Order: sequence, then structure tokens, then C-alpha cells
Amino acid sequence: MALFGLFSKEKKETLDKGLEKTKDSFFSKLGRAVVGKSTVDEEVLDEVENVLISSDVGVETTVKIIRRIEERVARDKYMGTDELDRILREEIAALLSDNNTSDVPDDFDLPVGKKPYVIMVVGVNGVGKTTTIGKLAAQFHKRGKQVVLGAGDTFRAAAVDQLKLWGDRVGVPVISHGMNTDPSAVAFDAVKKATDMNADVVIIDTAGRLHTKINLMNELTKIKRVMQKVTPDAPHEVLLVLDGSTGQNAFIQATEFTKATEVTALAITKLDGTAKGGVVIGISDQFKIPVKYIGVGEKIEDLQTFNKMEFVDSFFKK
Repeated sequence: MALFGLFSKEKKETLDKGLEKTKDSFFSKLGRAVVGKSTVDEEVLDEVENVLISSDVGVETTVKIIRRIEERVARDKYMGTDELDRILREEIAALLSDNNTSDVPDDFDLPVGKKPYVIMVVGVNGVGKTTTIGKLAAQFHKRGKQVVLGAGDTFRAAAVDQLKLWGDRVGVPVISHGMNTDPSAVAFDAVKKATDMNADVVIIDTAGRLHTKINLMNELTKIKRVMQKVTPDAPHEVLLVLDGSTGQNAFIQATEFTKATEVTALAITKLDGTAKGGVVIGISDQFKIPVKYIGVGEKIEDLQTFNKMEFVDSFFKK
């Protein structure tokens, strides 16, 4: 499959490397599933189903993929196991194209006419939320965008301090009221600062607690309402950060947060350290929320905009 648009050789190599553990695990399981078999029959499909589920693609998405392959087998009458890689690749690509996961421009573009563009970032503690915000800020700043950060996770001193460090590192202002302060006041001041500066984008961190859905919902609703006093249509994006290495737990977190607030985009982190990269396929399919960013390494450049065709290409690359 050819490279698409602005997808650079370096970025592609990073993506290939970041998905190595997932790919090796997947093909190892797939190889065992079809050993000694020459045709794709019911027994092989049962094994492929187990491989997809154990690769954290998720039950619902796996059932869809198997159903698509069954239809092809019925139509073509004969299908050899040597064709299975290609067929799986085609059907997974088609599935990602069928839902609303569209490719994001590779240059971290911001929508025209939304200035400052307000991103509210949500997710549980430990998923890489603050790091993702720092890397996003670095990517935008590198492209000449003026960025403001809001340290709205005021329940953890570490989160506030970490965001300040990222601000210093990248060279962008961080609005902070310290720990145990009102997160909505931080969000208000950050959006106000960004508006006064005529900044391009403001990114607001929020608390990563899932103590009860109702408290989380109330807190996020209040932050939105207060930001809207400055920018009536804020936030323009609610970005949910999920840790890809947690596999099925990421599905649970996505379910909880989509109940608590209107999530409009996803960032799936830590894919380089896990064999559970199939979670990207399942989550993008089941939640019909665009996967906008994926984390495939430690470096700033390893936070990539998600390109579904390149992802599938790297997933199946041997």
C-alpha cells in the first residue's frame, strides 16, 4: 500500500516500529490458527475469531469482521488460508472506512474560523493525559501556532507541576491556580488568556477521576459552561485519552466517559509497549468517535495524527 499525502517516511517507520509487538503477537496467533489448513472453513474462522478477540479488537467488532469474511467465502466458494492475511487486511480497512474515523491532516492543522480553538482533554489518571497535552502543545507550537495550556487537573499536584514543566519545555504559557482550586476557574482564565493573546489553540487538562459518573458529569459540564462565558461555542473538541496497553479496560473507560460528556475525538497512547494495538480497531468501530491521535513512542514526534490506511498497512506489514 502506498504512502498517503504528507505521511513521511520517518513517521511511517515510527508507526511500523510502534506496532511491532501487536503485529508479532497477532501473526504468531494467526499462524497457529491456520497451521495444517489449506482452506478457510468454519473451523479456521472460529480460530480467527479467537485471535481477533485475544488481540483486543473486541467481541462486537470481531463478529462484524468474521461476518464479512463469511460473506466473501460464500461468494467466492473457495478461499485458501494463504489469502487470509490479505482478506483480513481488506476487511479491517473497510470497517474503519465505514465508521467515522477519517484521516486527520498530518500537519496538526486547526479548523479555520475557530480562534482560539478550545480543546478540553479528559481521561483517567495514568493514561498519559498530561503527557499527551504537552506533546500536542509541542506539535502545534512547532508549526507556528500560539498555544495556551490550562492546568485544570487541580486534584493532583503532580499533574499541575507536570503541565508547568511541559509549558517551560515547549515555551508556551500555562495557566495554573495550583492544587485544590476550582478547575472551571482555571479553564475560564486559560480561555480568557488565549483570547486576549489572539492565540490559536488552548488546551485544558481536567481531573482524571471516575469516582462517580454523576460527579464527573457535573464537573465537566461546569467547566464547559464557564468557558462559554468567554467563547460561546467552547469547547470545540473534547479529546478522550485512552491507554492502549490496557486493552479491554480502555473500552470500559471509553464507555464511562462517553456517558459523562460528549466526547468528539480520541487519543490512544502507549501502543509501542503493548501487543494490544488491536484495541484501536475495536474502539474506533464501536464508539464511532474519530481516533485523532495515537502514541507510538516516548518522543514528542511519536504522538502521531491517526491515518487509518497507514495503521492497517503497518499492522499487516511483514
